[in-house]
Amino acid sequence: MSTIIAKRNPRAFKTLPLFVEATPEGLSYQSLGQPLNFSQMLERRRPVEVADNRRFALELANLGVSVRLTLTWQGRDYWLLVRQQRQDRGDVVLKPISGYVPSHELNLPLLTAIQEVAEECLLQTPQCWMTGRFGDTWLPTPYENVLHYCDNTSFRLSPLSGAARPVSCGNMPLLERPRAYVHLPTASLQLVYDMRLELPGNLRQLSLLHADECLEEGTLIARIDHDSPDLYLLPFDQNRRPADELYTLQQGFLRPADTRDLWLAESFAPQDGWVVRDERISWRDWQALWDTPEQAAAKPAPQCGGAAG
Repeated sequence: MSTIIAKRNPRAFKTLPLFVEATPEGLSYQSLGQPLNFSQMLERRRPVEVADNRRFALELANLGVSVRLTLTWQGRDYWLLVRQQRQDRGDVVLKPISGYVPSHELNLPLLTAIQEVAEECLLQTPQCWMTGRFGDTWLPTPYENVLHYCDNTSFRLSPLSGAARPVSCGNMPLLERPRAYVHLPTASLQLVYDMRLELPGNLRQLSLLHADECLEEGTLIARIDHDSPDLYLLPFDQNRRPADELYTLQQGFLRPADTRDLWLAESFAPQDGWVVRDERISWRDWQALWDTPEQAAAKPAPQCGGAAG
C-alpha cells in the first residue's frame, strides 16, 4: 500500500525556454523569452528537427537533468534506475533519476540534479531514512514532516569522470562536465551527470525506494510503496558492460525483477552527434547494443513488448 509523503502545487514551478548552439567541439545554451509554468513548458515540448546532428542552433522548450548513480553493494557495482509512468508521453519506463531544471538554477543544473537524488532516491535503514552529502553540501530532506531522517548515518555523492565534450551555460562551462543531448521528440536539452553513491560500511538491512511524483487533480503528489519500491539495481562489470539482470533491494536482500516487456527511457537509446531521436528503447534492444557479433547471433530475435507493468 502506498503512502503519501508530499504534496506540491505545480504552478509554483517556473522555467525558461532555451536557445542552444552546438558544434562538433561543444554545446552552449542560454535562457530565452518569458518564464513558463509547468503546463506551458509541457505545451512547448513538441518534436523538432535539425539538418546536421553535430552543428545546429535552435530554440528548445526546457532543460532537464538526469543522474546516473553508481552504487556498490556487497562487492558488486550497480546503476540505480527508477520506474516512472510518464503522463506526458503515455508510457512506463525505467530511467535514471531525473527532473526539470527551474529558471533560477539554469546556470547551475548540478544543484537540481543533487536535489532530485534527495527527492527520488530514498534509503531506509531499520531505524531511519538516510540523509546525504555532496562534498561539503548536505542534501535537502524534503519529507522530514513525514519520514524520520537519521541523525548520524548518511551517504555521500561524489562525481565520476565527466563527458569529453564541454557544455556551457552562456560562456560558463558546467561543473562536473555532464553528458548532453538534445531530445528531438520533446524539444528539450538533457544533461546527464555521472555520480557514485557511497554507503557507510556498517549497513546491512538497507531498502531502496523511489518517491514517485504524479500530477493528480492539479496537485503533484509524491508516494512511496514498500510493496512496489520502483527503484532498481542494474549490475555492470569493470568495463561498464551491463548484465541482463535487474533487482530491487529490500531489507538488505536483492530480489530479482522481471525484465520481460521492459522499456528504458531515451537516455539509453543511441545518440547521434548531439541528438537522440527515440522516445524509448526496449530492454532487449538496449542489451543488444552491447553484444559482440558472436553473442548477437546466439540470441533469439527480439520480441516487441509493451511498457513495464
